[in-house]
Amino acid sequence: MLERLNQALDHLETCLDREIDMAEVARIAAVSEYHFRRLFSALAGMPLPVYVRRRRMTLAGADVLAGELTLLDVAVRYGYGSGEAFARAFRSVHGIGPGEARRTGAVLTAQPRMSFRVVVEGSTAMRYRIVEKESFRVVGRKARVPLVHEGLNAAAAAHLASLDEQAIVRMKSLADREPEGILSAVVHLTDSREEGAEVDYWIGAVTGPETATEAATEELDALDVPAGTWAVFDNRGPYPSALQELWRDVFTQWFPSNPYTSRPGPELLRTQPVEVGAETGSQLWIPVERGSGG
Repeated sequence: MLERLNQALDHLETCLDREIDMAEVARIAAVSEYHFRRLFSALAGMPLPVYVRRRRMTLAGADVLAGELTLLDVAVRYGYGSGEAFARAFRSVHGIGPGEARRTGAVLTAQPRMSFRVVVEGSTAMRYRIVEKESFRVVGRKARVPLVHEGLNAAAAAHLASLDEQAIVRMKSLADREPEGILSAVVHLTDSREEGAEVDYWIGAVTGPETATEAATEELDALDVPAGTWAVFDNRGPYPSALQELWRDVFTQWFPSNPYTSRPGPELLRTQPVEVGAETGSQLWIPVERGSGG
């Protein structure tokens, strides 16, 4: 799969001076456009649009300094309809406007071409199972929090601490199917998995799709989840580092090595909260579908 991803990036590179058909890029990678964006973000540590902008501005920077084209011609070459829009994008990458860069011969910032390769860092096997699940509902409380890749997520911890005992008891009474008990659910609002990207973070329980009105009367939120396929990973290790490493490894190791792609849906985590650094067992549910590339 990594070979197909690199072929897709090679194709993307040839399109930097025109409009990029991301559906075609994803087709070369043999995955859906949604999965390609998610996978790229996880592997690269930045959203795909940010990488494209940085690469375009890297090439545009060389054209600006060369002085052979007008600034407007450079802007048009890289898909900007106005000099103002081009100048904003240029400044966001280089920290200086294109006109000033040309006048002063400024030092610019380059985004190298990216490619992916396998680096063997260990021999730990990832244990998983594939589950076909009917539609269900997550009933609980949600908050918007930033992603945190290392260490405790203070906003998520504060949301958990804010729940009153009555809400917890109500959630437990509604939990009637797998994954059992109180869990968390992460709903990504964009394709980005960058540190600080905002997500909807749920604390709740999984119940039947018909449980709506009753839950609403108890002042709980409800998230409807359609039927689909899930990859379920069991994990044990220090909290929360083992969980954060598992999430990372699923997208950077498991997906590139298996014939599945991610699909839209909440990522579910059932774990027993403990003190930071203490060992705990967890179960992570990721929505997936069989990849077209087999």
